[in-house]
Amino acid sequence: MICDTDLAGFETAVIEASRTQPVIVDFWAEWCPPCVALTPVLERVTTALGGRIKLAKVEVDDGDNMKLAGRYGLKGFPTVLLFSSGEIKGRFSGARGDHWVKTFLAEHGVS
Repeated sequence: MICDTDLAGFETAVIEASRTQPVIVDFWAEWCPPCVALTPVLERVTTALGGRIKLAKVEVDDGDNMKLAGRYGLKGFPTVLLFSSGEIKGRFSGARGDHWVKTFLAEHGVS
């Protein structure tokens, strides 16, 4: 499942949802070429996992969403956080390929 979320919906869409299935959160910006390159990779990988993980996208330039980036100490975009049981279990920054993302998820128990 893929959804867009924001500061107001983050608690429900990510923190609470991660208590029942892992949630990978893509913090991205429209002006960021690596962000644009990573989006289809994350969509393919999460779709291929057939519902075992949720993808939540946060557009950091939209409304108060930069506050979320500050809350989690993000220094650049794209940055991806993996939540499970309400907590961050892993993170990476920059554009990555399908194989790399699959390996990252597998190392964190999502396969």
